[in-house]
Amino acid sequence: MGLTIILGAGLSGLTAAYELKKRGSPFLILEARSRLGGRIHTVSGAGRGTPIEMGATWFGSKHLHLLSLLAELNVPYFNQYGEGVALMETMSFAPPQKFEVPPNDEPYHRVVGGSKALLDALAVAIGMQHIRLNTTVRSVRLEGEGVLLTSQDGQVYTCQAVISTLPPRLLLQSVRFEPALPEALAQVMASTHTWMSESVKFALEYHNPFWRNKGYSGTIFSQSGPATEVYDHTDAEGSAFALKGFLAGELAAFRQEERLRLLTRQMDRLLGAEASDFLAYEEKIWPQDPFTHAAYDSYVLPHQNNGHPLFAKPVMDGRFFLAGAETSPEFGGYMDGAVFSGRWAAGQIGL
Repeated sequence: MGLTIILGAGLSGLTAAYELKKRGSPFLILEARSRLGGRIHTVSGAGRGTPIEMGATWFGSKHLHLLSLLAELNVPYFNQYGEGVALMETMSFAPPQKFEVPPNDEPYHRVVGGSKALLDALAVAIGMQHIRLNTTVRSVRLEGEGVLLTSQDGQVYTCQAVISTLPPRLLLQSVRFEPALPEALAQVMASTHTWMSESVKFALEYHNPFWRNKGYSGTIFSQSGPATEVYDHTDAEGSAFALKGFLAGELAAFRQEERLRLLTRQMDRLLGAEASDFLAYEEKIWPQDPFTHAAYDSYVLPHQNNGHPLFAKPVMDGRFFLAGAETSPEFGGYMDGAVFSGRWAAGQIGL
């Protein structure tokens, strides 16, 4: 069986490689970033080393593909904290509404040590020698019985099959194909929503969970912002503490100092002066990430075209397969969809 090249070392690409490794099929992962994970991006807080998710974070009991992979790799997880009073802010000049969030019959989970723990387990199982970082593919060409891929530095890779896990719109905008992709597929790719692409995520790391001590859950919803959603982000052991959430998308254009100034003013207003006594501030402006975001030509709905049937049809004489969270017909745009699509794509190789 010939070499399969996988584009992208995110969850879908690593899962595809893991499945090929188990079958004894040769593969190579090419990743444009200097790190693994794609839109899974766990950073270590500068204060207490709290695992902070700047990308994919939560999953539920219905996400069976992800759960089975976690179990297979012996990666533990825990429930998202939600006890206490939650806040709903409708106007910045009015007191927030307080309410108790009822126990969820299906709680959301987080990976112990951060989502990166799953990536690390996959990387160990795969072997880092099969992954090349800082390698951006610029062109894909069908030639004879194989496929030629050319990177940004002119390096040419030859293989029998390709699995792309790039967001479909990004793939369309950043890679040249010879022959060109079918027009119907290109149109769908152009109007496919990229999960995380518009998100502006932040986290504030603290000495202690002062919000819990005051009876708050850490859950905040706001219609006035700048933070639109906030959640408790304490680690599984209860020894490192943070609040994490999303900022309004328009703040992507602001300077970091201004984002932080507006955020701390809001947190002070809602949770008290302790909110300003943070150890570290982390943020990730996903609209500025060139390996995630490709600006849309027109308005695209959340999850638009995720799981479209055309993504399941290989192109380039059946040698080029589309995978990744957006292509999955099951939980498209989620980590579970990424695992499903990686497994599916690996299963198509050699058929």
